[in-house]
Amino acid sequence: MTDTKPIRRIAIIGTGVIGASWSALYLAKGLQVVATDVAPNAEAALRKFVETAWPALERLGLSPGASQSNLKFTAALAQAVDGVDLVQENGPERIDFKQKLYGQLDELLKPDVIIASSSSGLTMSEIQKGAAAHPERCVIAHPFNPPHLIPLVEIVGGARTSEATIRRVDEFYTSIGQRTVRVNKEMPGHVANRLQAALSREVYYLVAEGVVSAADVDTALSWGPGLRWGVMGGMMLNHLGGGPGGIEHFFQQFTGPMTAWWKTLGSPVLTPEVQKKLIDSVHAEAGSRSIAELEAERDEVLLGLIELRNKVARKR
Repeated sequence: MTDTKPIRRIAIIGTGVIGASWSALYLAKGLQVVATDVAPNAEAALRKFVETAWPALERLGLSPGASQSNLKFTAALAQAVDGVDLVQENGPERIDFKQKLYGQLDELLKPDVIIASSSSGLTMSEIQKGAAAHPERCVIAHPFNPPHLIPLVEIVGGARTSEATIRRVDEFYTSIGQRTVRVNKEMPGHVANRLQAALSREVYYLVAEGVVSAADVDTALSWGPGLRWGVMGGMMLNHLGGGPGGIEHFFQQFTGPMTAWWKTLGSPVLTPEVQKKLIDSVHAEAGSRSIAELEAERDEVLLGLIELRNKVARKR
């Protein structure tokens, strides 16, 4: 596989929430996008999503050549992948479906065209078994929803993925402003979702046990550590938490109490009764605010944070 060919034309397979968001991002970066989906009204829904997302993308800054007119749609897979440089696959999380799809793509695509999967729950080692001829060009490129706003991409190779593929996709996503994480071992949920799952387990436990309400645990998170996590990750914050002594002093000072807390962390069972308690508490927190209103509130603050982080990054 050559790793010098520029990636300018992207095929999007599956235009649900993730596929549509990827499409909007790639268009904003001045790339050509050909999308395909067999669902009824898929094209109309996709174009509406891109149109709705465009003001936020304009606010973050469009690349030269960025245009919604660079989006093409076809229901025919062969037509969608004809002449593309990379395929962003967002199909259903079913291994039989993906293996069959990758077999088709393996036959349709030139050997140097990367197939990047957005899968969050399947391993590339299993998926790429469907691509018998060129499994080396198959890789996980898992975004964090919504990818047109949140720049994280987790890159995970399978047993037969080449280092050239991993290097090339890393360079590509970095070139369009995404923040890549190389995951060296295949793990269910990759990294970011595992971190979310670990935190959710304790959040659900605290609410289910009546320790705190959904509103108060969300306040504790979003106005406490969440503010810091929006700036730096846990490891670097631990380094700062040790004061002038850094991470070494942090472990000297906090290993005892921290490991003692670990022993008391909960493992809730999400029975129907526990789920009802969690649901009721969340609805009490949301009050009369609709999902759309909550999303708008989230995105407005998120855009401001991204703008600030980008501003600081440019000064480095």
